[in-house]
Amino acid sequence: MVMRVLDKGHGKRTHHRSEARPTPFAHEVTTNSQIARRLDELASLLEAQGANPFRTNAYRRGAMAIAALPETVSDLYEREGIEGLEQIPGIGHRLAIAIRSLVETGRLPMLEHLRGEIDPVLLLQSVPGIGKIQAERLHHDLGIDTLEELEAAAHDGRLASVAGFGPKRVAGIVDSLASRLGRVRQLQSGSESDVPVGELLDIDREYRKAARNGTLPTIAPRRFNPEKKAWLPILHTQRGDHHYTALFSNTARAHRLGTTHDWVILYQDGESGAHQYTVITSHQGPLEGQRIVRGREAECQEFFERERCGAG
Repeated sequence: MVMRVLDKGHGKRTHHRSEARPTPFAHEVTTNSQIARRLDELASLLEAQGANPFRTNAYRRGAMAIAALPETVSDLYEREGIEGLEQIPGIGHRLAIAIRSLVETGRLPMLEHLRGEIDPVLLLQSVPGIGKIQAERLHHDLGIDTLEELEAAAHDGRLASVAGFGPKRVAGIVDSLASRLGRVRQLQSGSESDVPVGELLDIDREYRKAARNGTLPTIAPRRFNPEKKAWLPILHTQRGDHHYTALFSNTARAHRLGTTHDWVILYQDGESGAHQYTVITSHQGPLEGQRIVRGREAECQEFFERERCGAG
């Protein structure tokens, strides 16, 4: 989180961080050329997989803008926050969020999705306050694969039930996720997300139908694929200003439970930031047999009840 403070002596705004900046988790990405290469690779993969050309060109233009920047992106972000990134010619809000992720964590989840190498444990480890052991426990014991699911677990009490997650640590994780996900949850108003579950379930239907018909390009995931076989279908689609990438889950947990062709990962890129959701077939309770968005079961139940009433 970045707080702006007015410097009374000079009449200028300076930026102070309300919490320590996360240490880049994977390989540190600090130079402009490193960031530009990742944005350019992302553009190339999107283009090869048939994504919207405007989206592809935006990442490519962003790569060129970063490569030509006279100062380092990390210094600019440290000084001006995400607002400073948005002032770079050719960098809009979505690209600024992607660049912030690279600067703060060394990772770009969208690129990892397109490479077929996304690892939920590494993703959870990138959150300040969560180490490797805790990340593995959250993934394997609570079934948390995404930052959105982690956020939901922090709010509904599941995270606090895990050893080592006291009130102070949970509060820090909530604050970090609110900043990283580019929004503040408004639980008091009943608003769970900017994206309605009906939209997510519609993307899920589109993806699974196209995957069954064999009409989608396939990628060779880098994880759990020793034969380097291109088996994983991938879909790029759009609803309004939300860009989606959909693909079956290729996590260790999905392979262990035999759900690699049931669980669908939706990576949504919109003006409010990048978000990830998992759609699965429910095997218990009133939603048994239904496709649901994990972590948003109550909304899904309300959605299906409205559909039944409308059909009646």
